[in-house]
Amino acid sequence: MTMLGTIRQFFESQLFSTEQESDQDRVCRLQLASAALMFELLKTDRHIDDRETHKLKEILTDRFQLPARQLQEIIELAEAESAAAVSLYEFTSLVNEHYDYDEKVQLIRHLWELAMADDDLDKYEEQMIRRTADLIYVSHSDFIKTKLAVRDARATEN
Repeated sequence: MTMLGTIRQFFESQLFSTEQESDQDRVCRLQLASAALMFELLKTDRHIDDRETHKLKEILTDRFQLPARQLQEIIELAEAESAAAVSLYEFTSLVNEHYDYDEKVQLIRHLWELAMADDDLDKYEEQMIRRTADLIYVSHSDFIKTKLAVRDARATEN
């Protein structure tokens, strides 16, 4: 099996729902899809800043409350995946199949938080978030609203 196949198999096994799915399982699926796209965003500007890495870990641990084992699996897969050319479609198609609109908007918000973590919003990061928003059918107005909300929240933090 190729690396892409291994990654896709992992995410599909974690992302696809069953009829007996609990609310906790559904939240976990969204977290994993979000994590995959966040790792893609980190690679976008070809410079991974310590602040971005810290923000990524914060989102994955504090906000998502992932178990250490699952967090480690995601990190290992993301590191392996970064060497392969994987399109956003691989992950956004899973998001489209399984998440409602509000969850998609929340994902875009997390991507903005990650992109702005180093206080330098690179044009390629913004372009990747825009492309992701388009691929998961988040409206332009929600794309802009989340960007401004994250920017304003960061301004009040500093």
